[in-house]
Amino acid sequence: MTTTLPTIEILCSPSQLRGKVTVPGSKSITNRALLVAALANGKSSLSGVLVSDDTCYMVKALTELGARIRFSSGTNIEINGTGTLKQPSDSLYLGNAGTAMRFLTAACALVEGNVVLNGDEHMQKRPIHPLIDALNAAGINATVPSSGCPPCTLHGQGFIPGGTIGVSGALSSQFLSSLMLVAPLAKRPTIIKLAEDNIGATGYIEVTRSVMEAFGAHVYQDDEKSFHIANTGYSVCDFKVAPDASAATYFWAAEKLTGGMIDLGYTSDDFSQPDAAAYTLMQSFPSLPTFIDGAQMQDAIPTLAVLAAFGSSIVRFTGIANLRVKECDRIAALHKGLNCIKPGLATIEEDDLIVFGDPELPKRARPCTIDSMSDHRIAMSFALAGLKCRGIKILEPDCVGKTFPDYWSELSSLGVSLSYA
Repeated sequence: MTTTLPTIEILCSPSQLRGKVTVPGSKSITNRALLVAALANGKSSLSGVLVSDDTCYMVKALTELGARIRFSSGTNIEINGTGTLKQPSDSLYLGNAGTAMRFLTAACALVEGNVVLNGDEHMQKRPIHPLIDALNAAGINATVPSSGCPPCTLHGQGFIPGGTIGVSGALSSQFLSSLMLVAPLAKRPTIIKLAEDNIGATGYIEVTRSVMEAFGAHVYQDDEKSFHIANTGYSVCDFKVAPDASAATYFWAAEKLTGGMIDLGYTSDDFSQPDAAAYTLMQSFPSLPTFIDGAQMQDAIPTLAVLAAFGSSIVRFTGIANLRVKECDRIAALHKGLNCIKPGLATIEEDDLIVFGDPELPKRARPCTIDSMSDHRIAMSFALAGLKCRGIKILEPDCVGKTFPDYWSELSSLGVSLSYA
């Protein structure tokens, strides 16, 4: 039986988008802070948290692991942690929440007993074997199928040994962050050594460090590849989650595409995540740089790629190989979507995406349906194309609930007319 997937079509948009929108809290910071607060001994308060699919999976899992979590208001949470985690009564289901899967895989070593962590069909295609290898080398019994992807099984002993741990961050910096986040609970001080001389998305390592230090951890480096973490445990904290820079990129790009003015309630300097660097690049639109290195702002690349399609430059996006192992292969999804709008608009050379900007694209674009691949960032980015081109439909629009449930309503508040089917 054939199932028809839902779509959303951008019917029309004001020539200039003007108004005010609400940017949610950062997913990256929220899920780090949720875990750290759950590992502290006592009550912590988090404000400005993101409430979305990804963070709700983390909240549910932490509750099943013994933390007491209560929403005191819409985006404020109180967490009572015990300084450790208990064995859940069943496996932990984490959907396609990559941060939850990776961070909890290491954290479940604190459980005395076996824990299975699983996700949806997309999660079961996302590699996690570098983290599993690192845990086993550190004396923590962890297994994963031959695919190297979830489900993961942790055979916890109730403690983390500590000492020196090696890990590869080539596929994702989240493997390093995962080990960092649990290191303060180890039996002895921990030194985490990166297998590579450098990795992409080092800005997210700084996000990890800042959350840890807010809850009393001590992290220092004696070189770029070694992270020393004291076994201090975590202290309770009243913590404010910063706004989400990745979400902001869509409205920064919408401003540039339409010549409008959108008030986010924050300046670009108020965003602490690496994707905020996209703001400066967008200021040169329509003449974007010929080369854009996406290693340090990977979640902003789909936004920048769609914006580049309307520019006057040929833009090569480099340093983006890790986009192939996100919620989908984002390099392939961007290539397919851009060429759906206009054949020849983009090409791929190895892991680089090249976008051939066309200032006349609104006149030359053809009506089409963009396959979001169930990826929130693909759906939200290609909505930007619909602001300028007629007939753009996007499959599975509800996938934006992963990080920005109110995305479509915020676009509507700016006067964008949408049609669901």
